[in-house]
Amino acid sequence: MVDQITSLPIPSFNDPQQYVSDLTKASGSSFFLPMLFLPKKRRQAMLALYAFCRETDDVVDEIEDKAIAKQLLEAWRLEVEALYTGKPTHPVTMALSGPVTQYGLEKKYFMEILNGFEMDRSGEMLRPSISKLELYCYRVASCVGLISINIFGYKDPKVILFAEHLGQAFQLTNILRDIAEDGARGRIYLPKEILENSNLLNVSPGDIIRSSGLSDACREVGKMARNHFNLAEQLLPRLERRHMRPAILMKSVYEQYLNEMENVDFKHYDRRVRLGKMRKILLLCRGLCSTF
Repeated sequence: MVDQITSLPIPSFNDPQQYVSDLTKASGSSFFLPMLFLPKKRRQAMLALYAFCRETDDVVDEIEDKAIAKQLLEAWRLEVEALYTGKPTHPVTMALSGPVTQYGLEKKYFMEILNGFEMDRSGEMLRPSISKLELYCYRVASCVGLISINIFGYKDPKVILFAEHLGQAFQLTNILRDIAEDGARGRIYLPKEILENSNLLNVSPGDIIRSSGLSDACREVGKMARNHFNLAEQLLPRLERRHMRPAILMKSVYEQYLNEMENVDFKHYDRRVRLGKMRKILLLCRGLCSTF
């Protein structure tokens, strides 16, 4: 029988800001480099936000016992409540404490991120409907963007729609990159309507990468991602491009991931599509030039 987890386990740390910085660097994510273009306080706020997403996502990805994962997600919800009452105990929420006040970060978006991870834990995301997939992407990605734009700073309300569409595009792209890895974990994020059209609705997660028709299904999801990238670009006001510089830099990398998968007609299942460091730097430079 699993022991009841009544509080969030607190890792060893000396300085909350150093903790979130070290966690972000260790992840090897494409996230870190674009944040270097932010002023120090905004950059520190974004590192804390990334650390929150990394720690809470790991609850679902790294903990196989579903009962423990459920308890830990509930503990994180309580920790978010503690953050907003001025009593955080975890280094990540301690690092978020200043930004929450300084940038007016809303509690509902942090809770929605946790709700998205709960969808993962509960098994809802095994062949979801298109509408459920869109809700999931909104929670785990668009809500991160909606927090981020407050940290970046903006004036035009169209930036809100930009963040929502860019989050959808990012998450759909990640889903396409992770087909094999997710299948090995018993997950299929591709929507059931598209799977049915490709005669894949009854294929098991472990067999999905060996199934004919998978490229057709991925191509349709790729079109969804491309549409969100295009809408994000159209909705971002010219005068806000400088403020949204980190998001634009990340967009340049993630769009290239999608390009790479399209170039091989989504037959990339033997490897997760990656870009070399120099390639990323060139893409970031190109994205940077578009923000002036």
